[in-house]
Amino acid sequence: MARILAMLLLSMLVSGYYFPFSFAVLPQLNTKMALAVTGVFLVVFQGCQRHKITFSKELLGAIVFAFVFSFICFVATDYNHTADYSYATYFVSFFTWLGGAYVVCFATRLLHGKATLSLLAGYLTFVCASQCVLAILIDRFPAFQLLVDTYISQGQEFFQEVGRLYGIGAALDPAGVRFSIVLLLIAYLLCENEGVKRTRWKVSIYLLAFFVIAVIGNMISRTTSVGLLLGIVYLICSTGIFRLIIRRSYVRLYSILGIMLITFIILAVYLYQHDPFFYKNIRFAFEAFFNWAETGELRTDSTDKLNTVMWIWPENLKGWMIGTGLFADFVYSTDIGYCRFILYCGLIGFGTFVAFFVYNACVLARKFPYFRLLSFFLLALSFIIWMKVATDLFFIYALFYCLDWQPEREPLGEESE
Repeated sequence: MARILAMLLLSMLVSGYYFPFSFAVLPQLNTKMALAVTGVFLVVFQGCQRHKITFSKELLGAIVFAFVFSFICFVATDYNHTADYSYATYFVSFFTWLGGAYVVCFATRLLHGKATLSLLAGYLTFVCASQCVLAILIDRFPAFQLLVDTYISQGQEFFQEVGRLYGIGAALDPAGVRFSIVLLLIAYLLCENEGVKRTRWKVSIYLLAFFVIAVIGNMISRTTSVGLLLGIVYLICSTGIFRLIIRRSYVRLYSILGIMLITFIILAVYLYQHDPFFYKNIRFAFEAFFNWAETGELRTDSTDKLNTVMWIWPENLKGWMIGTGLFADFVYSTDIGYCRFILYCGLIGFGTFVAFFVYNACVLARKFPYFRLLSFFLLALSFIIWMKVATDLFFIYALFYCLDWQPEREPLGEESE
């Protein structure tokens, strides 16, 4: 029982990092910042014990990229005579995520004796599935919503105004991006981790979580669809089913997947016809599919808006090269990441930002050879996400940098905890 409670506390810690939120009594300080401060104290304390503070050469390279990008953004704001330092202080965000990630991995080692990819993926899966359940509970039970809104500050007034589901720190596109990453991590576990592949109950739990996050996650944010599609492509590429041959090691996976798929389809059809709440939210979540089925057009209202009014580019060579130094306050009325980054710091700054994530992906692929395919999909996710929203995925790379590096595949049974 004590171990279960400890794992639940660790899950709450992971959630506070992955889905930051503030408490109503102290809205200026969110959980990400609190973890970052704790991380600084941990690093200093351990450094004093060892009489030195060290960084891996891979992390040192990432730090250099963060400072170079921040400097370019500062030059862009200074050259354009603006005071918009949204990404000129990116190195602060970089170290904030890194400090919080260090605490998460430190706590994981404290409980499990190690901090591996599979353990991290397991906790993130549990956290995301729990956020989906919380979003349903908050929406369906006013008393529970009142309890959450009384103690948690996360801008829920806006979510309620636009009629969107939300969990605790999980809402809109940031939640969709995080759900997408976890859907890819689940695909990785199902295809690459022998301890999962050869255990029926683990395959069942991860597939159940995949369906829950894919469906309810899309109700919270349709950005989750990107992770869903990439996760399916990952399964197809990794298992080789596109050759119309199912390898013996994947028979269990596809048999359970088939059973769950049929079950979820039957349940979804029933709820669609009898539950107004599910009807409304499932049509929002998969609007593109319903539009295609009913009108023959694969479109959504949000993508129509993106395609018609949000592709906004610089108007002169200076703007293309160094940007305009403006990013905050939705100044150009566009959400598209490519446009906002280039308008802010030009192709020079945005090219550095792209190189930063290519570097992270290459480090990940080299350190985890069995994680190489996923590193490619995570990089692809970054490029796809920028077509809709200006954000970055360093929060997941920060966790990877703090894990126990293992050059070879973990042996069967190592992840049995």
